[in-house]
Amino acid sequence: MKEIVESLIQQKETVATMESCTGGYIAHSITNIEGASSVLRFSAVTYSNEYKMKMGVLKETIDTYSVYSEEVAKEMSYQIHVFANATYGIGVTGKMNRQDPNNERGEENVAYFSIYDSKQDCYYTKKLLLPLESRERCKEFIRQEIETTFLSVLKK
Repeated sequence: MKEIVESLIQQKETVATMESCTGGYIAHSITNIEGASSVLRFSAVTYSNEYKMKMGVLKETIDTYSVYSEEVAKEMSYQIHVFANATYGIGVTGKMNRQDPNNERGEENVAYFSIYDSKQDCYYTKKLLLPLESRERCKEFIRQEIETTFLSVLKK
């Protein structure tokens, strides 16, 4: 994340995150880097559908595609960018090695992330097949994938 923070500082850009399955791990990883306070505008952990909707994700999107979907990740990334007035928004949702009695639909051991780029008005999304390992390892795997994707976006 060091290269991401440095690049955001150099480009005078900002980022905000709305995370579900990663529980704030992406924001945590950003804030481990010196200078992060000048680029991280806001972070929300929205584990429940209720709070995803309070942050702007449409109930219809959750009902139509499942909370564990690319469409929800895209809305999360867009809505957090709007809420925080950030250049980039990152949204993460997924199901890690467990059943969710509140959301039975959606693939097992799959996560989706989206990076919304307000400068280009476009999304960079990815579906990840999660390793059948600890939640901590899954979070790190997702972080690595987001880091790789975000770096490529920042270099465009």
